[in-house]
Amino acid sequence: MATQELAKDFLTFKRFAVVGVSRDPREFSRRLFEELLKRGYDAIPVNKNTAELDGRPCFLRPQDIKPPVKGALLMTSRDVTEQALRDCAEAGIRLVWIFGISGPKSIGRQSVELCKELGLAVIPGYCPYMFIPGADWFHRFHAGFLKIVGRYPV
Repeated sequence: MATQELAKDFLTFKRFAVVGVSRDPREFSRRLFEELLKRGYDAIPVNKNTAELDGRPCFLRPQDIKPPVKGALLMTSRDVTEQALRDCAEAGIRLVWIFGISGPKSIGRQSVELCKELGLAVIPGYCPYMFIPGADWFHRFHAGFLKIVGRYPV
């Protein structure tokens, strides 16, 4: 399935894990998490360094989420992405979105290859804001720019 279709499918879930969301409200992952909540998504925070985030229980690993989720947005650094992918596979998650700003090159080929090995469908290295209807102008501009330069996913 094409990346754009996977992104649309992911955003229909309404309930998914956000792995690596920051405790710091100034960090991008935290702002995206809060925006997802405002838009009615049941974003489940996963961060091994805190028990709760914005009054919501925070989980150590995707495997700990009950009931399980179908998708996971990974906001992790490259050094922990491999383990996060393995955790997602173990949790029965089959669709992962690895955050990045400009496509597969922004996350590394090894992550995409590991997804294939683990049987995970992957949205490789794009920002969810580029696919969320009604996003702020900056995110629409980012998507438009990628379209112009031929790097927007098909």
